[in-house]
Amino acid sequence: MRQPLGVILAGGKATRMGGGDKGLLPLGEGTILDQVMARLAPQVAGMALNANGDAARFAALGMPVLADSIEGHPGPLAGVLAGLDWAAGQGAESIVTVAADTPFFPCDLVPRLQLAAEGMAQPLALAATPDGRQPTFGLWPVALRDDLRAALQEGLRKVVMWTDRHGGREALFDEAGEPFFNVNTPEDLGKAQAMVGGRA
Repeated sequence: MRQPLGVILAGGKATRMGGGDKGLLPLGEGTILDQVMARLAPQVAGMALNANGDAARFAALGMPVLADSIEGHPGPLAGVLAGLDWAAGQGAESIVTVAADTPFFPCDLVPRLQLAAEGMAQPLALAATPDGRQPTFGLWPVALRDDLRAALQEGLRKVVMWTDRHGGREALFDEAGEPFFNVNTPEDLGKAQAMVGGRA
């Protein structure tokens, strides 16, 4: 199976952090996004960032910045759609999405998502832990992008409602620790700094 393209979802408003871009907050020797990119890059054939507003603030990252094509901040599915449209232009068959505020996701995320979707005509899978699905971490087929566009235009916002509609599967990550720990508050950022220090 060909390596998918990777799309980092950073389209949220970060209201609990006082606004701004959570991914650009300092973590370790760089930023949260630096950590995310370092984990994702070896697993994918190329990367892009889904973010709204002035793309110039991400210029230093050296990758395409994809804005939502659906107005009104409709949530992560709009970022998935932006990624699928970009991937279609690259001739790719699928993308894997990760969240820009989740710096410790598994280094084998992509192969495990692909394994979960093996045998599907249109491979679609979400990461899951024993606590439930992680809807911003998924494998998405380019072939379903027009279906997703129509669903968003009809008002669908919940990721799992759309993936369930297409028989989406789950890749279970039940290892110790918090592989999908995400930074939502200043307290979370402090915890992430400690986690980076513990892994150094």
